[in-house]
Amino acid sequence: MKRALTLLAALSALAIASAAPAQAQTVEGIAALVNDRPITTVDVRNRMRLIIASTGIQPSPEALERIHQQALRSLIDESLQLQQAAEFELSIEQEEVDDALADIAARNGSTVDQVASELAQSGVDISTLRRQLEAEIAWQVMVNGRYGQRIRVSNQQIEHALERIAASASQQQYYMAEILIEIPSAAQEQEAYARARTIMGQLQQGAPFQTVAAQFSDAPSAPDGGEVGWVLGGQLRPEVEAVMRQMAPGTLSNPIRVPGGVMIVAVIERRDAATLVQYRLTQITLLSSGATEANISLLERNLSRLTGCDGVQRAVEGVQGVLVTDLGQISASALHPAIREALSPLDAGQHTGLLQTAAGRQAFVVCERAIGGAGMPSREEVESQLRSQQLSQISRRWLRDLRRDSTIEIR
Repeated sequence: MKRALTLLAALSALAIASAAPAQAQTVEGIAALVNDRPITTVDVRNRMRLIIASTGIQPSPEALERIHQQALRSLIDESLQLQQAAEFELSIEQEEVDDALADIAARNGSTVDQVASELAQSGVDISTLRRQLEAEIAWQVMVNGRYGQRIRVSNQQIEHALERIAASASQQQYYMAEILIEIPSAAQEQEAYARARTIMGQLQQGAPFQTVAAQFSDAPSAPDGGEVGWVLGGQLRPEVEAVMRQMAPGTLSNPIRVPGGVMIVAVIERRDAATLVQYRLTQITLLSSGATEANISLLERNLSRLTGCDGVQRAVEGVQGVLVTDLGQISASALHPAIREALSPLDAGQHTGLLQTAAGRQAFVVCERAIGGAGMPSREEVESQLRSQQLSQISRRWLRDLRRDSTIEIR
């Protein structure tokens, strides 16, 4: 359900994009040196034009200043990434960049030639976009190659994630998109909030979320226009979920402080939970005819030591008038409401204790518990998500280290 990537240019983009901040327009020259590698003022202006053309941002004086900062920051990061690629003797074939361009065009319902033509109308040469894509591809290859095999997602991590998701299985589901503004250090928090407020202003004025995310977001979803897709509440950070519960479809959040940055989320759609809880149950029934005080007391003591379905027969030994029934697979919706409520907090291996029913006294032992249905991720999908989160954290940390260890001189 990918939304189309649109390339909208403001009517005055050519004129205003050329009117970059004063330090970049007085004379052509060097905007920054990254380990003695130059970034020219022409590079910065071309990137500014690309941002304006691809996002449709209305270039007010305040927006231009933010765009200038973003353009320079992006070019510095890309220079570091490409320098690192050179150290690893990694070169990106032009066919790979061609494929990335074709993907952008396809998501835009367009062709590469049409994309190039639209950019040219805004004064942007296609080579500016190609260089950005080359750096993105090189960085992704390096991060995966250097760290991909080192990442280990344990069964415990997967189980914990599934438990959180299962706990929220009855909550609403969201089709969401995100923009993350990284906060590299505490000293840069106010700057990050300022960037987030500027982005919010442009989005509220109609700038396309996907293209703004692609240019400004530090999240791993940026190449997909910030789109995350359908998520359950349990897959979200608590502070993000708390905000999204109050949001209607088609709305944006205010900036949300999250570990490592500031996030803006969009709720594209939302739907009621369509998950289904399935149990495999063993039923223990103490018939009314045998429900003496002594039998009830003995069965309760035995149940207190029960740790799973394998021990059911031992638990009922010596208790008169007891029946053990394997109920097999059964949906929670097919159970009596009182039994369903007693089972709802239980995991596999636990039991309800003795309940008063029409048949006498009954206990239900959970042999297995599973949740499925629309929006419920598989174990493999959860593992992939956890791996992606770890790779994203590593990627941001590596880039921060490169910035810290490099000589960066802004003119």
